[in-house]
Amino acid sequence: MSETAPKSLSDRIDWTLLFLILLLAMFSLAGIYSAQLHGSGTTRDVMMQGAIYAGSIFLFIGMMFFEPEHYQKLTWYLYAFAAIILFALIIAPHSIAPVINGQRSWFVIPGFGTLQPAEFAKITYILSMSWILAHHKSIDQEQTLKTDLWLLVKFIACTSLPWLLIMMQTDLGTGLVYLAIFSAFMVVSGIAWRLIILLLLSVSAIGGTAIYLALFQSEWLLSLGVKPYQISRVFAWLEPEVVAKGEGLQLLRSMRAIGSGQIYGKPYGDREIYIPEAHTDFIFSVIAEQFGFIGASLLIAVFFFLIYHLIQIALRTRRPFDTYVCVGAIAMIAFHVFQNIGMTMQLLPITGIPLPFVSSGGSSLLSSLMLMGLILSIQFHEKSYMFESDVSKMQMK
Repeated sequence: MSETAPKSLSDRIDWTLLFLILLLAMFSLAGIYSAQLHGSGTTRDVMMQGAIYAGSIFLFIGMMFFEPEHYQKLTWYLYAFAAIILFALIIAPHSIAPVINGQRSWFVIPGFGTLQPAEFAKITYILSMSWILAHHKSIDQEQTLKTDLWLLVKFIACTSLPWLLIMMQTDLGTGLVYLAIFSAFMVVSGIAWRLIILLLLSVSAIGGTAIYLALFQSEWLLSLGVKPYQISRVFAWLEPEVVAKGEGLQLLRSMRAIGSGQIYGKPYGDREIYIPEAHTDFIFSVIAEQFGFIGASLLIAVFFFLIYHLIQIALRTRRPFDTYVCVGAIAMIAFHVFQNIGMTMQLLPITGIPLPFVSSGGSSLLSSLMLMGLILSIQFHEKSYMFESDVSKMQMK
């Protein structure tokens, strides 16, 4: 094996990734503090967000020194644990798992706050999908329609359990994130495009039918167990002026706030438009009003560079499992950013998906930072080789 000279400890740390996370932390704290000045959230939310970011230093150190091979070996134990916790959330008494905003997605922990298991389950889902694809690719076999179908069956089986448990919590937003990650793995898996297109068309048809039924057959959907707030989100997306309360009010004020920021924004703390729960799902609207088009564009640029950097890592990484973990992280972050920013401007329906690293929310932030800890571990333990022929010897490790 022809390895190059080992890198120094400092050279093995991904400083670019850490710098991008620091920039997002600055946007997050500035946005949440501005939001709480106008009645959305409290000072405790700002302090909690800052404490999690400060604690992430120790999280990163711990996860970075834990080799990716160990995460790979623990994949199915973590997957099973996540499934058990998601199931426990459904059967837990309401005193422990109350309904919040129409969803039963949180455990209440006295003295701490709430914990949303579905956020952490996304990491175990990415690990399990990466394991399946890496193992499938390691088998020396000719690719046929049969092997593609078998891989698709394994993907669907892996996705079904956590997805169904999350949908039983009526958490449609997180369910859509799973489908986005699933789609990304379909694309990079090498499965025949005719299967991918057929599956995407089927999902699109189901989504279109669901929107039609929400608009014109809402009573029938309610009889099937669909929650009223889920239907109202469709109306709020398409006709926010008509549904000028709840999500409709949020969306109308969100668009007004984004427009009122103009180019340069407003003096810090001098915002005018109140948006309900602005510190969580509508934090982008706060930043756009407070810092204007320039500030909002800078935030989007930071996300762009983060995703671009993760793509570079995925292309450089030698072990297939590590590459697929990066793919899952890219899909998750990209979908979160696209959906969250899109819904604040009426481009997409309101789903309750937070803006990663920026929205106030301990579970969302901590799970996103844990995912970045995985990426830091992959980078930290990545080896360089003099000859490409040496790489093939590493593929099965």
